[in-house]
Amino acid sequence: MCRVADLRQAVLAKNDASARELRAALAARGTAVVNLLSSPGTGKTALLEQELLRARERSLSVAALSADLATENDAVRLARSGVPVKQVLTDGLCHLEAGMLAGHLDGWLPDDTRLLFVENVGNLVCPASYDLGETLRVTLASVTEGEDKPLKYPNAFGLAQLVVITKTDIAEAVEFDEVAFRANVEQVNPGVEIVMTSARRGRGVGALLDRALAVADGAPAHTPVMARQPHHHGHTHAHDSHIHDGHTHAHPEATGAMAHTHP
Repeated sequence: MCRVADLRQAVLAKNDASARELRAALAARGTAVVNLLSSPGTGKTALLEQELLRARERSLSVAALSADLATENDAVRLARSGVPVKQVLTDGLCHLEAGMLAGHLDGWLPDDTRLLFVENVGNLVCPASYDLGETLRVTLASVTEGEDKPLKYPNAFGLAQLVVITKTDIAEAVEFDEVAFRANVEQVNPGVEIVMTSARRGRGVGALLDRALAVADGAPAHTPVMARQPHHHGHTHAHDSHIHDGHTHAHPEATGAMAHTHP
């Protein structure tokens, strides 16, 4: 048991070191990273596509990297926005790691990129334990997933610097209890901002982009209480301390990637 715990700590410590290096390198070139976490089917691809379209309309230099176990479907959808997009196929790995992300950005990410949106693998367990060198960590949940989601996945929601609720256009139909959801988020992450969105109806579209730009320009990001607890394994960066615990694997880095760029 001790050997398993030691391996877990070693893997996370190595990732934290890679994340610090990546964060410093991207900050030096003026690029901020937004790490998007959610369950499968939350609708983060639909929302991200709308955010990228808004960014292009505003002539902002942004890019997106989408990670999935298989298929390039999400990258194809995001590329319709006209911004540089890259698909990473993890070949079964349930999360991205900082070293893996750095490898895929090398030689691909345009030099003038202001914001890089990273659509993490659809999973609220493994990705929550890995810092990607992000400037802003965002956890999304749809109204169809149940109000107790933050309590079931306390690391994913407890370490978020922004929480986004999606698919609010069907909230009434699925009897979503917004008050209960907000109370549960507050229980694991007091004070974190919650943004209500509907990619289909346009509600809240642009809010994620605005929050990301503000943090990129130096506005302080929310610091989760969980990130300040000393018993967690963690790291520190300019805006926040992300703390990592829970499930991890000593997987080799995945290969397989394809780039889609705007015309």
